[in-house]
Amino acid sequence: MSRTDQPAAVLVADGALPRVGGADRAVVDVAVGVLIRADGDFLLTSRPADKVYAGYWEFPGGKFEPGESLQQALQRELQEELGIHIDQIEPWRQELVDYPHALVRLHFCKVWAWCGELQMREAQSFTWERLPVTVSPVLPGTVPVLQWMAEEQEKVGSIAG
Repeated sequence: MSRTDQPAAVLVADGALPRVGGADRAVVDVAVGVLIRADGDFLLTSRPADKVYAGYWEFPGGKFEPGESLQQALQRELQEELGIHIDQIEPWRQELVDYPHALVRLHFCKVWAWCGELQMREAQSFTWERLPVTVSPVLPGTVPVLQWMAEEQEKVGSIAG
């Protein structure tokens, strides 16, 4: 699926709230890293105080800059937000989320290796989690990822069992 294609389903977050920009809103593409350690724990970060949904937990990432590939966008965002360097990503899934403030296409990528120590450069918090997560609230666009991870765990468990 290219960045211009849309996933079939749209996740509507806070549907009772009015949408900024109406029905003709442009889609904002966002590269998202699902950092997974060897022990299976994954990284969640809190949204900074100066951003929409401040304090909600999410996977780190950010908007594509003009002309960037998914790889380039995620590399830049993780360096800017967390101070880490990544080389390889595993593009995984996409989710289109209709937030009141923006229509966002999230490009989720699994990241298995990185260099550097985590630095919370946007004064955010972080936690290493496993399912079920212990933090809340979780950003609406993050919820499907947790479900996908649970489905993968079930599949692996049924193969192993």
